[in-house]
Amino acid sequence: MDKIEFLETFLSLYINHHEVLEDMEKGNDKYTVIDVRNAPKEVKGDKIKGSIEIPAKTLNTQINQLPKDKIYVVYDWTGGTILGKEALLTFYKNGYEAYELSGALEGWKGMKLPLENV
Repeated sequence: MDKIEFLETFLSLYINHHEVLEDMEKGNDKYTVIDVRNAPKEVKGDKIKGSIEIPAKTLNTQINQLPKDKIYVVYDWTGGTILGKEALLTFYKNGYEAYELSGALEGWKGMKLPLENV
């Protein structure tokens, strides 16, 4: 695999926060956003507005409850952590369409995008 192909593949795993936000604002419900952080609520404090909480450690046991006709967007604390990538792999192994949120929660907060308390 050459460098261009590698980067194209890598980038195809991510979705830009602007695309997710636009979908939320229009009420299209194309994307279902999932918070995969394993921390307790009091540690999390807040989350992306409208996101569903499914900790990465329990995703394997809950994934079959999610409809396959949706597109899932997972996020973790930061883009450098692995929970989002592990969740993405779980979705792919089970035949779902999914992306990891580019910039994760840290990037979302940095852009001052909509949050809500956990």
